[in-house]
Amino acid sequence: MVIKMEEAGRPILISVIVPVYNVFDYLSRCVGSIQKQTYRNLEIILVDDGSTDRSGALAEKLALEDRRIRVFHKENGGSSSARNLGIAKAKGDYIGFVDSDDYIEPQMYERLLGAVLSGSLLMAQISRDEIDENGHRMPDVCPPPEKEEIWECGHFMRELLLHRGDCSFCTKLVHGSLLKEERFPEGELNEDFYLLVKLLPKIPAVAILPEQEYHVFYRYGSNTRTRNENEFPQVFTDIVINADRVYDIVAQNYPSLLPEAVRFGLFQRLDYMLHIPIALMNRENHFYCKVWKYLREHREDIIRSPYLTRKNKVYLLLLGTAPRFVRKVHKMLKGNRNE
Repeated sequence: MVIKMEEAGRPILISVIVPVYNVFDYLSRCVGSIQKQTYRNLEIILVDDGSTDRSGALAEKLALEDRRIRVFHKENGGSSSARNLGIAKAKGDYIGFVDSDDYIEPQMYERLLGAVLSGSLLMAQISRDEIDENGHRMPDVCPPPEKEEIWECGHFMRELLLHRGDCSFCTKLVHGSLLKEERFPEGELNEDFYLLVKLLPKIPAVAILPEQEYHVFYRYGSNTRTRNENEFPQVFTDIVINADRVYDIVAQNYPSLLPEAVRFGLFQRLDYMLHIPIALMNRENHFYCKVWKYLREHREDIIRSPYLTRKNKVYLLLLGTAPRFVRKVHKMLKGNRNE
């Protein structure tokens, strides 16, 4: 099939938005992988989010070497703030996102564009892998399909609720019209999930491609990764907040998926309770108390859910009863396994 990559009589333009914050050592690799795309009609938008290292200067240098690159500087406001500025400045018919410490394969955007055009879709997704700091490939978070699939958006929502779908916008190409009114939530993490579940009811389907052409660089010290057990990343709070948001979206648009949405809310709270430092599990921590109360009040949902494992149910029931004791035992068992 010959795919016509034109819109309104001109070549389709893809805007690739890259938030930049203190990534001097990785930025050249990231931008270089975008420059090498086989689909050439790109604009590369680098948004310097108040970097305190030489990242902003490097972005300007890269722009001098490739006129497809545009650079914008702003005060630090987080990844969502940088992405939203990029969306406001984007001229493309379609928009993609790449995190500045990640990198992509040369055919990624050509494949994604071909998928949306051949299926008359507004969104397509490539598959991804994760590479650690030592260059070792990590287990797949979202195993790729064996061949290209078209997921009706109710099915996509169900896969997200069962933790089998990929919510990252870095693996996606999105028609610009979808982002005219919706934006990433600023000041929050788990922002990709928030935006994706708001967009899914507005589109019929998404193409899912099997090629693992987006490479996530798993770098400690980023927003969601830490080696310090006493730190509690904000993302664990935000995933609970988003679980309640998606429940409302499901109730309105996909009521048949409410059992999956209940499971999702319980599982997100399990993740929260297993990561919060024991020192923060006290009555002065109002958000923690709300999570604990939720588990106590939803014992029947925990017991009856067909989508929770037996181990999930045991942990949730115990955490709703004696959370600090359970966490101390869990920490001790985890320590013994690591010896």
